[in-house]
Amino acid sequence: MKKALVVGGSNGMGLAVTTLLSRKGYAVTVLDKQAPEAELLPAACEYVPCDLRFFSQTLLESYAADPELELLFISAGYGRVADLEYHHIAEIDGMMQVNAVSALKILRIFYERLMKPETPFYCGIMGSISGMLSSPMTAVYAASKAAVCRFVESVNVELEEKGTRNRILNVSPGSFAGSRFNGGQNNLSLLMGLAEQILERVFAREELFIPEYDTVFREVLARYHADPQAFGRSSYAYKLSSGRAKNEKKVVIGYLSGTFDLFHVGHLNLLRRAKAQCDYLIVGVHESGAWKGKETYIPFEERKEVVAACRYVDKVVQSCPEDSDAWALWHYDKLFVGSDYQGSERFNRYAAYFKDKGVEIVFFPYTKSTSSTQIRNAVKTGQKTER
Repeated sequence: MKKALVVGGSNGMGLAVTTLLSRKGYAVTVLDKQAPEAELLPAACEYVPCDLRFFSQTLLESYAADPELELLFISAGYGRVADLEYHHIAEIDGMMQVNAVSALKILRIFYERLMKPETPFYCGIMGSISGMLSSPMTAVYAASKAAVCRFVESVNVELEEKGTRNRILNVSPGSFAGSRFNGGQNNLSLLMGLAEQILERVFAREELFIPEYDTVFREVLARYHADPQAFGRSSYAYKLSSGRAKNEKKVVIGYLSGTFDLFHVGHLNLLRRAKAQCDYLIVGVHESGAWKGKETYIPFEERKEVVAACRYVDKVVQSCPEDSDAWALWHYDKLFVGSDYQGSERFNRYAAYFKDKGVEIVFFPYTKSTSSTQIRNAVKTGQKTER
């Protein structure tokens, strides 16, 4: 059976490509952070959760090792129109990771498949015309796509030198209707024509496709190369006048606090769940366990280092006496707390304090796992913890 892998196939062009591949007889696996809308995903397709912010090399290698998989298409990516001052550090990290770093890693994992001269392997990735010219107000997005464009161009030369006809198609459009990019909605009827053109070139193993090149972008690129500064100023003015610019905060900041003594999988699960609900996670570490009437085994600075080493944590700080005090410093949007505190006097007080500040208190139910108390008891008694 012919198989295809579409990374970012839950929305927009990725979903349109997935639909067409299914019609062409492919068994398609969609990797995406969010599941596709049930009514839009073809019945023969499989969805596998995959958040490219947390790259899973093992998952991608399992698909690259499948000899029946003969096509890879990468459409994952996001951006927005706003001046750089409105892009939080977390947005820069996320866009560069999803749009560029993870995409390049995926192509590296599939590189051995691409360079085999005797076996056709079809591959395409969504670049952007923004990666080929000055793009103020989408500077971070443009930087991520510029990395993709130059990478694909360079690797295709390597593939040519290795004597294979396999190539990576760089699809670099301007804006198009029918996707969720920049606040739009999925509308496959508006995407299928372009998706058909993309797949036609993927199967022909071409290297670059700029939709509307002859009618629009030949002249656009010529103006850019003639005077990049003038082009950039014109682009900035156009984006302002178009109403697409959103010079506002977009990042959801989360906060939680804890002692994090004897770090274990329960702590890891808590941090993972919190990060899944925010873009930027700040963790306050208590200087001691006195607030719970418990001693700590690991020194404060070492506990901070351990928490900071977790990939779900963006910033580690010393906790404040009250989580509401921490809001004055970090202006977080979500406060994550264990469900055993729900309804307590303290958190009822927090709810009243945050009422006019737009802060959501998220209570996480405790799950069965190793606890610090179990580990302390095991240390004291010399017995193993039981699961």
